[in-house]
Amino acid sequence: MKSTFHLSRAFWLAGLLALCGLLGLLAAPAPAEAAPQAQIYYSTPTPDADGRIVYIVKPGETCLSISLLTGISLNDLRTLNNLSEECLLRENQQLLLAVVTEVPPTPGPSATPTPLLPTPTPFTGTGEVCIYLFEDVNGNSVPEDTETGLVGGAISLTDRVGKVSLTGTTLGGVDPVCFAELDEGEYNVSVGVPDGYNPTTQLNYTLSVRAGETSNVDFGAQLSAAAQPVGPEESGKSPLMGLLGVLVVLAGGGLGFYALRVRRLK
Repeated sequence: MKSTFHLSRAFWLAGLLALCGLLGLLAAPAPAEAAPQAQIYYSTPTPDADGRIVYIVKPGETCLSISLLTGISLNDLRTLNNLSEECLLRENQQLLLAVVTEVPPTPGPSATPTPLLPTPTPFTGTGEVCIYLFEDVNGNSVPEDTETGLVGGAISLTDRVGKVSLTGTTLGGVDPVCFAELDEGEYNVSVGVPDGYNPTTQLNYTLSVRAGETSNVDFGAQLSAAAQPVGPEESGKSPLMGLLGVLVVLAGGGLGFYALRVRRLK
């Protein structure tokens, strides 16, 4: 009995110790997680006017930390800034990290210039009409080099709408009579030939006047038969016939005189 009591007591003590240990484990605080290290971000500075990239040393920084931060090797950092092997730095010291050289752009193919064609501008303005009356000697209605102009022909120039009514007189020689500064449109031209001439062309024309252009109109006239001088051959009489006529008259007069004397003698 006594042995059983001791075993039971030991069992309860062991269970109590196990329970206390379990409670102690549950009550113990969880181990604190290690705080994450702060990350340092570095943005490459903008090069200055000379293309230099400069870093300003901050408190507590070393060549190694700057090398790791900027990505430049320790050897390049020392070479660019003439630093010793110890690489001693001071606060606010300027460190040269790199020199940026501008690369000229590669020229591409040059564009072929496209020739600019002039834009046609519509001409606005006035036109001109020149009128020439020539002496059509051979009557072929065409002015020739040997035929000259007639003086005194009456010219009339009118437009279809009745705004223009101009007159003039033809000149001799080779110069036509011109009417300038005429508005575009349809015009009627007529010519009256001088006295003693007959027209060899029509005396009225209708023409279109265009801005910037000169319209030339030729009229012809030929000397009429009644006004032409009559020569000896054209009269139908020869000098011989005239002489014979004079002789006949004289002979007739002589015979009459002879007959008169004979009659008185009787």
